[in-house]
Order: sequence, then C-alpha cells, then structure tokens
Amino acid sequence: MPLMPLSLQKPHHAHPMTQPPLLTVRGLERRFSSAKGETLALQATDLDVAENDFVTILGPSGCGKSSLLRIVAGLDSPSAGSVTMDGQAIHRPGADRGMVFQSYTLFPWLSVIDNVAFGLRERGLARPEQLEIAHDFIAKVGLRGFEQHYPKQLSGGMQQRTAIARALANDPRILLMDEPFGALDHQTRELMQELLLGIWEAQRKTVLFVTHDIDEAVFMASRVVVMTARPGRIKLDLAVALDRPRHYALKTTPAFMALKAELTEAVRTEVLAAMRAAQAMPA
Repeated sequence: MPLMPLSLQKPHHAHPMTQPPLLTVRGLERRFSSAKGETLALQATDLDVAENDFVTILGPSGCGKSSLLRIVAGLDSPSAGSVTMDGQAIHRPGADRGMVFQSYTLFPWLSVIDNVAFGLRERGLARPEQLEIAHDFIAKVGLRGFEQHYPKQLSGGMQQRTAIARALANDPRILLMDEPFGALDHQTRELMQELLLGIWEAQRKTVLFVTHDIDEAVFMASRVVVMTARPGRIKLDLAVALDRPRHYALKTTPAFMALKAELTEAVRTEVLAAMRAAQAMPA
C-alpha cells in the first residue's frame, strides 16, 4: 500500500498520556485584521503538553508558531478556542509561565544578578532569598563571576543564559521559548542547546520551544510538532525516542538522521505551500 503524502495525513500523536496534560490547547484560532482585510494565522489547533515534556514546534515562517506561544504566555488572546493550564483558562501572563524570546530582553540598567532576581523581587521575596536563588541559577547557566556585569558587557550567548536563568529563577510550571538561540552563531547555539538540556534533565521543567532549526528540534525534544503553512494547524506530532542524556555526537547517528529526514520532508512541503500561496496573492 503506498504511503499517503505527509500533507494529507492526519496528525498522529506521539504517545498516549497516562495523566491529564499540564497544558491543553483546543480549537485555537487567531485572526488578525488590517486595512487589507482579515488574516487567519492559526486554524483550529489542538495540542496537549504533558508535565515534564519537552515539545519543539517547527513550521514555515508565518504559520502561527509564535502566535501560539504568545497566547499560551497570556501575551495575546485567541480569536476562538481555549488554552488551559492545570484546567485553568489562560487570559493573562502569570508566574507559572516563563518566557524567553529570540531578542535579548534583559533590562539594560540592571546587572546580571538583578535581572535574574527581577521576578523574585516583583513577587515580594526578601532580598537575601532573591540573591540566594539568583546566585544558584547564575551558577547553573555558567555565569558565576559575571553577577555585577550589565547586558551591554555580555556576548549574545551570555545574555540569553541570563534570560534563561531569569525565567527559571521564578520556578515556572512551563518554560516557553521562541527561537531563543536563533540570533546566535552556530558554535554558541550548540553549546546553549546542551546547556539547556542539562538544566532540563536535572529539573524536568515542561518546555514548549519554537525553532526553525530541524537539528535543534530533534536534539532537544521528546516530541516534535510540525505546523502547516498559514493558516497554521498541527500536521505531525512525532515522538523522539532517543536516549537521554544527549550529547552532540547524537546528531551523527542513523536514528537521529532518520527523524531529521522525515521532519525535513514534512517542513519542506509546508514551506513550498507557503511560497506558492504568497506568489498567488494579488499584488
């Protein structure tokens, strides 16, 4: 029997969940209005994320990956559908969700230690407790000795380490990451992937991670989700059954290459569809 093209397959789910999911997305839609009319960015999207899961999201530019993440973060509102965490509807940002963006979002007037402690201060923790927690996470991301430096004195990779430490210091239930390593050079990016995986393996945070990089998606994840061209919906939900802890040498193994090949084909189909749709639009 011939294989059905990936673009026509229904999304297959990576594994049955034995407990209620931490994060539940149901029928999520996001429409944007402009002078040219209405754009449907996300279309009837469903997604479950289990506690301690590491889910990466791939898809062509403009498919709604960042919109999905922003709605989960409470930074944007859906046009239809619902997002719940622990059964509670999400309507606004909260300390239970930590967000790390691609652009460096540190406060330039605060030192590393005060950037990392910022959320703890906002929550009203006593200064000694703020400092103890902040020092712990600065050590975890390998920035001990840079506590009094300001963002402008740090490299891009060091700024992202600070941003990750700040997000983790608040002890969120879920870490939301929107292409956090996208602006970094190749070597720094690979080091950051291993750093984040090491922290995840130690702490088992739940992570929802948007990326354009297929190697990164496979290397980091327990599940990779592929979204279609706009309007985005989930086309593929693939389990990554590779051993942990993971080392960069994993990227040369046959199992890794097979997963990468399947995902490359799935993403390529959608990128081509997005290009055709753009060419067909009236000028």
